[in-house]
Amino acid sequence: MDIKGLYAFYQQHPVVTTDSRDCPEGSIFIALKGDLFDGNKFATQALEKGCALAVVDDEQVYNDYHGDKQMMLVPNALQAFKDLAREHRRQFNIPIVGITGTNGKTTTKELVRSVLAEKYNVMATEGNYNNDVGVPKTLLRLAPEHEISVVEMGASHPGDIKTLVETSEPTCGLITNVGKAHLQGFGSLEGVIHTKGELYDNLATRPDSVIFINADNEHLMGILPQNVKAECYARNEENTDACVFGRIIACDPFLRLRWRTKESNDWHEVTTHLIGSYNLDNALAAVTVGLHFGVSAEQICHAIENYVPSNNRSQLTETEHNHLIVDAYNANPTSMAAALDNFSLMQVSPKMAILGEMRELGDSSAEEHRRVVERLASCPFDEVWLVGKEFKDIECPYRKFDDVEQVKAAITETRPEGRYILIKGSNGIKLFQLPELL
Repeated sequence: MDIKGLYAFYQQHPVVTTDSRDCPEGSIFIALKGDLFDGNKFATQALEKGCALAVVDDEQVYNDYHGDKQMMLVPNALQAFKDLAREHRRQFNIPIVGITGTNGKTTTKELVRSVLAEKYNVMATEGNYNNDVGVPKTLLRLAPEHEISVVEMGASHPGDIKTLVETSEPTCGLITNVGKAHLQGFGSLEGVIHTKGELYDNLATRPDSVIFINADNEHLMGILPQNVKAECYARNEENTDACVFGRIIACDPFLRLRWRTKESNDWHEVTTHLIGSYNLDNALAAVTVGLHFGVSAEQICHAIENYVPSNNRSQLTETEHNHLIVDAYNANPTSMAAALDNFSLMQVSPKMAILGEMRELGDSSAEEHRRVVERLASCPFDEVWLVGKEFKDIECPYRKFDDVEQVKAAITETRPEGRYILIKGSNGIKLFQLPELL
């Protein structure tokens, strides 16, 4: 059975599972492998539970199976999963908006989804299902009623975006920004730029493709292919490349902005539920995508005003005791600097920052954490707690904790009261456990 045969089977059994604990009757089980698991070992069990087909890449498992349901042997089960998703994607002649970037890609994806949903039936990535398993799962959700799709793509190693765009085949794309993240995998900022730029490289091979780009970003403009139509946005109104401009009105604490097009001097004001001046660029990206697809200015403003972030991404939470700015899903040097700068500018008091270490920075980790501490010296914060062993050997006046458990114990002993508290750190340091205590 080749990919055409697998897809023909999928059309009769349009449910795919990669979890042997969740095997709907008549579904297809894909035996994926990871560092700590091997789906091949559960293929027979998946068939016994109700799956109609198991796709495996272990020849021994295939040869040992003697059941009455089908088992398909492939060279690589993950690749078969991607090929199946691509084949399904090719059944839909609709725009696919591919989104990647170091920071802001999930927020931008949600803003773009919200804007496009004012006019279209949109299928978009759920949560942050943006890797080589999440993207195929997203594409297999495409259905005849969908008119446009927004697919988020993440990367932690060179070649990751190339793989994802070859699976999703976007018709247009957006890189939010490039910065120092996953340096352990990429090796350098140049490695990040090259990998994110694989989205542009793929679009350059497709006729009538469009790139939405921040014209103020020199890194992105520097890798923009000459043969692809670009629709640009910018804060700098002197930027002649841009067709959409935006300004910050206030961040007190929510971002209020105004935007206009190049052809008009009429400004559109928007009050968002977003925390952080850096979200202006994400909002302008959504405006630009919306205008390209014929969404009206009024609909765009309505969508952005009504979008409420979730999943620990720049959320403002008011508890009985404090005001919390929770950004505990991820952290890297670029996003940490932006969060500290924005919190510094907020006209609120008193301010406290609980900062977790930044993961996956490789040889740059010690230096980047030292830079965070140096940056804090100029921040008008009343109190700072640093969490994680990367901060341990840095001389500074701030309170330090090895892990989140020590922080929880400190809060239990003496809980901060009446403060605005920024909580920022990599997901692995688990600062998302703190809001319920504060």
